Amino acid sequence: MLKNDLFLKALKGETVQRPPVWMMRQAGRYLPEFRALRDKYDFFTRCETPELAAEITVQPIRRIAPDAAILFSDILVVPRAMGIHVELKDNLGPIIPNPIRTMEQVNQVYVPDVNETLGYVFDAVKLTKEMLNDEVPLIGFAGSPWTIFCYAVEGKGSKSFDTAKGFCFSNPVAAHTLLQKITDTTILYLKEKVKSGVNAVQIFDSWGGMLSPVDYQEFSWKYINQIVEALAEVTPVIVFGKGCWFALNDMGKSKASALGVDWTCSARNARYLSGGNVTLQGNFDPSRLLSPIPTIKKMVHEMIDEFGKDKYIVNLGHGILPNIPVDHAKAFIDAVKEYGNK
Repeated sequence: MLKNDLFLKALKGETVQRPPVWMMRQAGRYLPEFRALRDKYDFFTRCETPELAAEITVQPIRRIAPDAAILFSDILVVPRAMGIHVELKDNLGPIIPNPIRTMEQVNQVYVPDVNETLGYVFDAVKLTKEMLNDEVPLIGFAGSPWTIFCYAVEGKGSKSFDTAKGFCFSNPVAAHTLLQKITDTTILYLKEKVKSGVNAVQIFDSWGGMLSPVDYQEFSWKYINQIVEALAEVTPVIVFGKGCWFALNDMGKSKASALGVDWTCSARNARYLSGGNVTLQGNFDPSRLLSPIPTIKKMVHEMIDEFGKDKYIVNLGHGILPNIPVDHAKAFIDAVKEYGNK
């Protein structure tokens, strides 16, 4: 039994004394102990070595004590497993040297045996669970099919992903074929993560906000919803779409246990748009963690008051930034714990 199951209670919509708290990218670059490992091992070595991935996952649990751990990995392990070559370049982010631009290339992408290609992730889950020793739940994650598609087609990060969008609009059959392959792989991958021991999963739709509401339905949401439908039977599913406030109503009608909200959508609007019954997660502006500590604590308490303590998971509106001081990250977590003692 978990010693701290606040996060799972919030996902079920149960009444709690205070909401749970964790931070996207909490296992990461703001921690000096993470940077020490980063200087020693390249990115995919860290992802693919279960001992390193597990150690990085538990670092923030020791240091800032959030109510949930999220497995250290990357959304791009999925396309790599599908035969898409991905490189990570310092200061450039992910690069796909041969971006997918034709039906012929789409046909070469395959749905893999996830145990063969991604077994290191499942080993990392098992090892992390041992290290966590039932202190807090463990979250597994994947990128949304649309977000993975964006990298696969664009070939790199982008401010607008015009090439990826253009491929959808000029070659929709190829685009949908690729999106479905990514979806099928992601379902197999997340189901295996659940079997290995994660307590919940989150789908990150980082680039969903690049699409118009109509195109979002066709090229993103319908694929995310396939994953939600397939996984909801076995685990709670959180959907986080950055810039996707316009889709909260459809998301709220799905089997998702919680919906992530970014910092551009107010608590009131998020509750209204999502239908008011689903657990919400978010939405502190990550840059706000550069505020003085008393300001952080005051703003966190105000945020909880706005969302309400039930059916709510405190988080950032996107990942924590690398330049955030550790004591400011800890102040964010502590502010939520102090709220429960008010």
